[in-house]
Amino acid sequence: MFTIYNTLTNQKEKFKSLHKGKVNFYSCGPTVYDYAHIGNLRTYIFADTIKRVLEFDGYKVKHIMNITDVGHLTDDDLNQADSGDDKMLKAMKRLSAKNLEDKSQPKADQQAEKTPETIAKFYTEAFMDDIEKLNLEKANFYPRATAHIPQMIKIIEGLLAKGYAYEKNGNVFYDLDKFPAYGKLSNKKLEELKLGARLDDHPDKKHPYDFALWLKAPKNHILKWDSPWGEGYPGWHIECTAMSMEYLGETLDLHTGGEDNIFPHHENEIAQSEAYSEKPFSNYWAHPRHLLIDGKKMSKSKGNFYRLQDIMDKGYSPMTFRLLVLSAHYRSNLNFTWKGMDQAQKNLEKITKFVNRLQKNLPETKKETNLTERSTKTADNLFTDLHPDECLEKFSLAVNDDLNTPLALSIVYRLIGKINKLPELTPEQAETLWRWWQRVNKVLGLKIESKSPTKEKIPQEIIGLSDKRETARKDKDFDLADKLREKILSKGYNLEDTPSGPLITKK
Repeated sequence: MFTIYNTLTNQKEKFKSLHKGKVNFYSCGPTVYDYAHIGNLRTYIFADTIKRVLEFDGYKVKHIMNITDVGHLTDDDLNQADSGDDKMLKAMKRLSAKNLEDKSQPKADQQAEKTPETIAKFYTEAFMDDIEKLNLEKANFYPRATAHIPQMIKIIEGLLAKGYAYEKNGNVFYDLDKFPAYGKLSNKKLEELKLGARLDDHPDKKHPYDFALWLKAPKNHILKWDSPWGEGYPGWHIECTAMSMEYLGETLDLHTGGEDNIFPHHENEIAQSEAYSEKPFSNYWAHPRHLLIDGKKMSKSKGNFYRLQDIMDKGYSPMTFRLLVLSAHYRSNLNFTWKGMDQAQKNLEKITKFVNRLQKNLPETKKETNLTERSTKTADNLFTDLHPDECLEKFSLAVNDDLNTPLALSIVYRLIGKINKLPELTPEQAETLWRWWQRVNKVLGLKIESKSPTKEKIPQEIIGLSDKRETARKDKDFDLADKLREKILSKGYNLEDTPSGPLITKK
């Protein structure tokens, strides 16, 4: 039974979908005015892991992740969110100001003409490239905000008709005084907002804490559409309501997003959605905590702002970062350090060698076959200490307990450690373990490179040093063996002693 910490109720709850065996799942996606940073990517890996666990449990998941290409203003504070610039327009200004000859800038920055459409297209493609590298399962659909303006207008009209919104001078705002349940997700009470509201906010608002559903566009504003209230553009919050309802219905099973989305974005989504439909908007809300860099908030000004490509440029694979994310519980801040990345890389290498060993020892007829159709109990007599079935059960309990991926990984590492002690691996054992790995990796989502190091790929000098070291070890001349090992390492090669003999790999 899958349990998840529900932000709405502030407790872990057993998950129960509206329709048996099916889950309607909505994730807040990127605002495509810039590259995603690794904090964003942690949130997307979290959503992917939830989806994988639900599928592991047998659910059919319908997953929608939006692409925000209009309406997300630069100041997300509730009291100023309707006075900032649209992030897409800000990006256009930023990129237009770039030196077109600056080759350090991305291709989009070097285009002679930049429009919100070309910028959104470029950064959407960059986002899709990142999630492919991280092996995230594709959502069923990635709706764009600009393609759903009619749906937004329809909902705004409904809110006006029901008295939850008001229009003035072509601007439409949500009247928070009309929604007594406001604050049930973030625990921010409307009375507190009233006391803290600033007086210099949008002049057309009844109250400073009301939020925009539709804003009148100035004459020189590029992103604008016709509406019953004149030319304008939508507020950020109405977009997710319109797109989630369009593809998943008026009540969702599950809604995710980063911790910083809880307030005001998700709180405002609830207010407008439930006022419009008169139904609960989402039964479960789940949010991962922030990713910190060396214990500090990520910031470009501090020089600790990283994209996936920055990590790759330092020699780490996307799977190393994915494994790092899975190594921390989502409800804890993840402190990103290069030391932590080094440890994640070592763990990934351990898993890679284990998987490669299985592939090497599989029966020839089974190497290209999905083996999940048979029970691993066919090889009970081969595992006297720690059976894969036992590990699979413990793994399942861990990931179903509020996504306890650190515990799940420790179970995986324990079995791998036991198997590595086996001097030989029979085809039957390899088949049983391969089947087990296929099941657990449905959740972990690790793309493992097939590596089969052979002596032919290693320089003869290194092979000779390794052979001399083996002779020294047999003669119990361990000082010489250690010196030869250091010499191999100094020449750029790793050396690992395995039950099958020394394994040499290039660093």
